[in-house]
Amino acid sequence: MKFGKTIKIFLIDGDPNGRMSCELSNWTGKAYKIPRVRIKDCSDRSELSKTGIYLLLGRNEIGTEQVYIGEAESVLERLPQHKEKDFWNEAIVFISKDENLNKAHIKYLENRLHSIAKSANRYKIENGNTPTQSAISESDKAEMEEFLENIKLLVNTLGHKVFEEKREAKPETKQPQEVFQINSARGSNALGVPTSEGFVVFKGSRAATNTVPSFPLSTQKLRQDLIEKGVLSVVNDCLEFTDDYIFGSPSTAAAIVMGRNANGLIEWKTSVGRTLKGFEADETAFVTSSITKLEAVVSPL
Repeated sequence: MKFGKTIKIFLIDGDPNGRMSCELSNWTGKAYKIPRVRIKDCSDRSELSKTGIYLLLGRNEIGTEQVYIGEAESVLERLPQHKEKDFWNEAIVFISKDENLNKAHIKYLENRLHSIAKSANRYKIENGNTPTQSAISESDKAEMEEFLENIKLLVNTLGHKVFEEKREAKPETKQPQEVFQINSARGSNALGVPTSEGFVVFKGSRAATNTVPSFPLSTQKLRQDLIEKGVLSVVNDCLEFTDDYIFGSPSTAAAIVMGRNANGLIEWKTSVGRTLKGFEADETAFVTSSITKLEAVVSPL
């Protein structure tokens, strides 16, 4: 079960584009988000001389997001040594306020973060080699796994979904997560779910092998880009998704899958034929009804 979190963000330079520190209530860790151009100003942060884990983040010329995951016994000394890497424009650093992170701990964290980022497959990982995982005790491993969860939470909060699965975990409710499908002409047969980022089409889904003449040029270009990047690949004479892929809207997802213009709110349906539009209407009605009932309890007539 997830609980609410309080995150304290301090703008070190009084600038939202400058350096910032982040802390979680009741956590011994601390995060720093530092623009590359402000690394040289960090000599005033003595705590950055501690042992820590860090991410270098940026994107290439075609918009692919990139990350390098590293560790250092003195982060302040290590970061300037990465100036030869020109892809990154900001760093996120994690240290322990009680100085309980040692070399074995950060090597463990580095390996685990690398593995999670690779599994999420959102960012291009710039590490040349897979970091080795240190051997630590069972109790230390439990502590580092908790530390790891807070790293993931803060990295996401600071604007980077490096470690987030594309299929969002549904909050604990009595209702199972609805999966939507399209089974249409020219071989299209796909599954997916709406998320806070758009609409995720699942790995293994099949898109139409060809498109109609009226297919919009912009969507045709996106389809071709997905083929060139290997997101869509020919498998057994079918065009198949090789990984989960997040589209900006259900309609774009439906158009790519069906090879024609499509209204995703109508085309995506549950196994019993309920459209995404109908599902969202039911969700809205449920929330409205719940609020009305709560107001009645708090302020009875």
